[in-house]
Amino acid sequence: MSGTTRRTFLKGAVAAPAAFAQVSPNDKVNVAVVGFHSRGMEHIHAYAAMKDVRIVALCDVDERLFGPAVAEVEKRAGYRPDTEWDFRKLLERKDLHAVSIATPDYWHCLQTIWACQAGKDVYVEKPISFGVTEGRKMVQASRKYNRIVQAGTNLRSEPPIRAAMRFLNEGKLGNVYRASVDFSKPRASIGRQKEASVPQGVHWDLYVGPTPMRPFTLNHFHYGWHYFWDTAPSEVGNIGVHSLDVCRWGMGKKTHPVKIHCTGGYFLWDSEQQTPNLELGTIEYADGSLIDWEVNNLPAPAQNRGTTFYTPEGYMQNRGGWTPVKEKITPRNRPHPAGVDETVMNASFPDPPVYTTLPTPDPKAEDQENHFENFIKAVRSRKREDQHCEILEGHLSTSLAQLSTISYRVGRKIVFDPDTETIKGDPEASKLLTPKYRAPYVVPDKV
Repeated sequence: MSGTTRRTFLKGAVAAPAAFAQVSPNDKVNVAVVGFHSRGMEHIHAYAAMKDVRIVALCDVDERLFGPAVAEVEKRAGYRPDTEWDFRKLLERKDLHAVSIATPDYWHCLQTIWACQAGKDVYVEKPISFGVTEGRKMVQASRKYNRIVQAGTNLRSEPPIRAAMRFLNEGKLGNVYRASVDFSKPRASIGRQKEASVPQGVHWDLYVGPTPMRPFTLNHFHYGWHYFWDTAPSEVGNIGVHSLDVCRWGMGKKTHPVKIHCTGGYFLWDSEQQTPNLELGTIEYADGSLIDWEVNNLPAPAQNRGTTFYTPEGYMQNRGGWTPVKEKITPRNRPHPAGVDETVMNASFPDPPVYTTLPTPDPKAEDQENHFENFIKAVRSRKREDQHCEILEGHLSTSLAQLSTISYRVGRKIVFDPDTETIKGDPEASKLLTPKYRAPYVVPDKV
């Protein structure tokens, strides 16, 4: 496949779905796990545990990883999968039903489009894309080729969270006007690394893929790509997507926000890192409701403030479980001895609030399947509504992080048009909606 051009590959891939047989209820679903240096091992563990799934292949551009990963599948599932380092060649397999992608963010869009064109269903890790325009194209590919594409925001499959979000979405605590979240976690300095020879077994050109070519260094390789603008959207686009997805879910938002502002900086460490290690952001929707968030990778108190939803009746917080609390604020009743009307004064200094803790929403009534099991369920049913996080949901949540990153990079608030998915009156910011691609790894204008 190394001699096959991208255009030749895509031309053949588009015709594939018509001849591709759907999975019948009694068939095993054949899956390939793509990228397994880190998070992808969790994909392997999940599919290996399913009786109705077979991991037919493992794919990674670092062939050094094959041995331990194959052994893991053999130990857990009792069979030996094939290995492949070129994702494009993997998609030629007629027996492959789905791919489960845990590659670097900048590969997610192109690999998902290619897979859809080749008639494969897709599980793609968060963030689902590297640019706002990429997310929309992934949605288009899913629709055009009638593929199941699950976004890897796996908190959507946690029963306690599902129960809490259902409680909020049903209005049992009133309308949510604000969600606030802290997803801080400590990270040490990556330091500085010299250029080095590409390790044997590593296919560096394919690893770099759509991003600008660079010499090999450890800081740009496994996980290190998270710290550079050419390959990563900063920490809010990394771990933050999970939390922002829950915020949007609890607020019942099915559209993009209209104003986004992010500030912060890179502090303390002397390293090559380009992305910030402290960020503070606000996201505003057309109705005025807000998400405010914080991420801090530096020394800080061990317990961050988690996630809180605010309503006119009280709040729900996830400290030690999702607990809804009603709070009543009553003006004090203190007349002035001279008979002066004290209405405003008494409202400004009310009696101590009265708190009523409600029962934690019961998760027993929620789906008990994990995110990977839910994906396989939808692969079988062919119903997007069976998915806990269909690709459009993933796009809406990932965009929150991407727009926050754009605001940070240009140093100002941006105004976004939810209908056209464009930034208003800011050409510099608008350029950051779409990544720059290195041929031949170019996301097509039309999917």
